[in-house]
Amino acid sequence: MRSYILAFVCLLTGGISAHADALKEAVAQDYAYLESLYQHLHANPELSFKEEQTAARLVKEMKELGFTVTEKVGGHGFVSVLENGDGPTVMVRTDLDALPVEERTGLPYASKIKSVEQTGQEVSVMHACGHDVHMTVWTGTARRLVALKDQWQGTLVMIGQPAEERGAGAAAMLKDGLFERFPRPDYNLAWHVNPSLAAGMVSYKPEFSYANVDSVDIHVKGIGGHGAYPHTTKDPVVIGSQIVLALQTIASREIAAQVPVVVTVGAFNAGAKHNVISDGAHLQLTVRTYSDETRNKVLSSIERIAHNTARVAGLPEDMLPEVVLKDEYTPAGYNNPALTERIATLLKESLGDEKVVLGQAVMGGEDFARYGRAEPRIPSLMLSLGSVSADKYAAFLKGDLRLPSLHSSVYAPDPEPTISTGVYAMTLAVLDLMGEE
Repeated sequence: MRSYILAFVCLLTGGISAHADALKEAVAQDYAYLESLYQHLHANPELSFKEEQTAARLVKEMKELGFTVTEKVGGHGFVSVLENGDGPTVMVRTDLDALPVEERTGLPYASKIKSVEQTGQEVSVMHACGHDVHMTVWTGTARRLVALKDQWQGTLVMIGQPAEERGAGAAAMLKDGLFERFPRPDYNLAWHVNPSLAAGMVSYKPEFSYANVDSVDIHVKGIGGHGAYPHTTKDPVVIGSQIVLALQTIASREIAAQVPVVVTVGAFNAGAKHNVISDGAHLQLTVRTYSDETRNKVLSSIERIAHNTARVAGLPEDMLPEVVLKDEYTPAGYNNPALTERIATLLKESLGDEKVVLGQAVMGGEDFARYGRAEPRIPSLMLSLGSVSADKYAAFLKGDLRLPSLHSSVYAPDPEPTISTGVYAMTLAVLDLMGEE
């Protein structure tokens, strides 16, 4: 096995090789174009499964670069293929969708878009999770790889995926024949911005990096009545409250302390008037785990607790709570250890050890994980891209500033170092994999 890119990133006595400098210079020269694209995408976000104009813009970019593009894969998803001789097949994915968040960054290109959410409610829309950065880096990477076609051989598959925020887009593309209709990858790669890491830095995490994400609804039934006479009722608010408290014992008493588990009740809705005990209550949960074994145990415990709490309250069997597992499930993200170490070593050589750091697994979810779980399993890697400006990061390290998280209305990446580092690093990663023999 060898890699054409070794010549690109080898460290010489005098510093980084001229080839690596040439790539950095090419990325820098392309930044004005990418910045314009980034600002356009940021100002024009679209919700999950509504990414029509976003997809159209990126499809135009890919066609102009010479890719063969197939649209409407799993909704507004699309697949771009560039064949360049014999060699590995590498898939690079970007997500397309934005969030129902009203932007408060104050940026001159801030989103003012409104749209109708899946609930039918009109909402403001914002790229609060950095998908605009992902799309810009993805486009910049494609532009560099086309310019460097003499440096690699194989098949490059660049996909635009809808509905990541709903955990449904990857499944939709796979169901629509992503790995049957198009070249099946030997490797899958992607970025996610990091709101707690300085722009210009990259972090990596072998093995589990993102969690299983399940949404669970619990419909608690009751026997309503007058608030002055609760003894004549079966109060679903009390039953629901007992369920909420009992759910906290899953992580603390049923799962080993070393195993990460989160069970959060994000919504509890019941009743409409002070003195009326309602006939029901509705709990909405998010559940986070890593292994499939732990996931199954936690979900089973939720149902057991809900049912038995209702039984203790004296509800008959035909009135036990209905526990509904939503179908927009996101599996845990797993970074192939060998692939992760390979790319991390490459990036340390090219960016410097201080710029490429070992990250931590998080309890957030990312449906990029589905591509790696498609049998036979495909080695996959999602890297974390620093996005915080140097001055804010310095203040954060001193404890003088709290950084906004992803999904925040004030999250605003530092565009130039974030995008440039992302393009440079992802281009190197693909070149390394496509230089195999």
